Amino acid sequence: MEEEKKGIRGNGKMVEKEKEKSKQHQRGGVRTLPFILANELCDRFASAGFHANMINYLTQQLNMPLVSASNILSNFNGTSSLTPLLGAFIADSFAGRFWTIVVATLIYELGLITITISAILPHFHPPPCPTQLNCEEAKSSQLWILYLALFLTSLGTGGIRSCVVPFSGDQFDMTKKGVQSRKWNLFNWYFFCMGLASLSALTIVVYIQDNMGWGWGLGIPTIAMLISIIAFMLGSPLYKTMKPNGSPFVRLAQVIVAAIKKRNQALPQDPKLLYQNSELDSPISLEGRLLHSDQFRWLDKAAIITEEEAKYPNAQPNLWNLATIHRIEELKCIIRMLPIWASGILLITSSSHQNSFVIIQARTMNRHLSHSFQISPANMSIFNVLTMMIGVILYERLFVPFARRFTKNRAGITCLQRMGVGFVINIIATIVSALVEIKRKKVASKYQLLDNPKAIIPISVFWLVPQYCLHGVAEVFMSVGHLEFLFDQSPESMRSSATALYCIATAIGSFIGTLLVTLVHDYTGKEKSWLPDRNLNRGKLECYYFLVSGIQVINFIYYVICAWFYTYKPLEEISEMNIKEEDLEQVDGNVSFVSLKEGKEDEKREFAKDE
Repeated sequence: MEEEKKGIRGNGKMVEKEKEKSKQHQRGGVRTLPFILANELCDRFASAGFHANMINYLTQQLNMPLVSASNILSNFNGTSSLTPLLGAFIADSFAGRFWTIVVATLIYELGLITITISAILPHFHPPPCPTQLNCEEAKSSQLWILYLALFLTSLGTGGIRSCVVPFSGDQFDMTKKGVQSRKWNLFNWYFFCMGLASLSALTIVVYIQDNMGWGWGLGIPTIAMLISIIAFMLGSPLYKTMKPNGSPFVRLAQVIVAAIKKRNQALPQDPKLLYQNSELDSPISLEGRLLHSDQFRWLDKAAIITEEEAKYPNAQPNLWNLATIHRIEELKCIIRMLPIWASGILLITSSSHQNSFVIIQARTMNRHLSHSFQISPANMSIFNVLTMMIGVILYERLFVPFARRFTKNRAGITCLQRMGVGFVINIIATIVSALVEIKRKKVASKYQLLDNPKAIIPISVFWLVPQYCLHGVAEVFMSVGHLEFLFDQSPESMRSSATALYCIATAIGSFIGTLLVTLVHDYTGKEKSWLPDRNLNRGKLECYYFLVSGIQVINFIYYVICAWFYTYKPLEEISEMNIKEEDLEQVDGNVSFVSLKEGKEDEKREFAKDE
């Protein structure tokens, strides 16, 4: 009787599992994109409206020196790019991506509310200083309000950035076969929506900040973020959600510990003798099983089955002593990706302060479109965003079909080739930036305006457009390619962490950028500093740009070497025609195996009984 009850309970669990699978299969798909992208549009609109003109808020509202303000923004960007590691850990370990996005968006909203209130209330910022000479800087108490707002938005960013792309991917079949069957690229359209939101913010929000004040200028992004929460929650009945399967960082640690414990063991000649357990790995290998590779073979020792472990083949293994090949290959994937990932760090370093400096340049140039209307310095980023948006469409509709004729690659070119092109274009963009700054200072010298930091130099601000456009084209290749590479080559159970890696490269690059600017500012002399605090006309920004260009050239050489020796992850994908599952059941006290019969549309279970 007891045996029958166990059998009924076992069958009940199977039925529940099948129902859950069927329910998840009915969810997801293209119909979820309007809600996810609406959330992303509002989120990016809010963050772009908050960030785009912040250098002017710090230097003109809080009266901070240029280098200090630029460093605060770089450190803030670095922190915002570091917190996705925390967000990925929380999402993959216990919270799941859906709830991580929801809670993180609420935290971001609190940060926006804080800085909006500080902009509205006069005692939260120093008195205005129109001349920008001998200004009263913000007090420490006023800066702490700013730091609190930046901290909350950084914390919220961590949960949003690490989960939105993987959560979007969860709604679709992201296997190689599934990706190739679609005529559109999820990453291209993700960046297009980012660009559309940024473009809206740069035109609407920046204008309001410059002409209607910072209360409304920061209040509108705050309202947009609230709308993003509502839009995302409305789509919750349609989303396909993946249950968290434990921290991937713990699994990586288990492999390393097991390999160290068995470092004196001899590896078998045949890799098939190493430990594999498809049932144990099934929650983290829904798209396919990672195959054994010959790289980093010392890690394979974690899968050696000792005599003691062989005595109990059906027992649950201690994963701190014995790891499966799939889990070992997860760690190998991450190790292989790290050199390519690291190449993005110096790219961020080279451009971490560029937006701040270019806005200060634009402020000194003729920005009039007519006698009565002039554009804001922060509006210049529109050209970067527009180029990126148009570039994404042209890349997918024209470049990919054209390149496919020669490469026979469904994607046109590989992710690594796409990144390489982006590196080259970014180097050209930085050199152009230096040449434009030389031109700007020549005109200032001609009209004897070098000693007047508030003067408008008679040179059109549109001289800055080429560098913005080049950076936009570079982003189409480098940024999209980098994110696609990390998503594609990471283990499927670690995609939130892979997206976090993308953000961490930005974080480290921003911090190194802060160090680089500080060193250049301190060691080029106070009187002849390349990056002066108040008067950019007397600086040598072009020298800084040339320095950055040299760093990028060295970085590109490093990247080419890493890409040349890179090995793609060995994945055996699972298709509906070759799935084989084994379920253990007890029938009349005996263990029977349940298998899925190949070539059938409906699942048929065969039970073997000993009579």
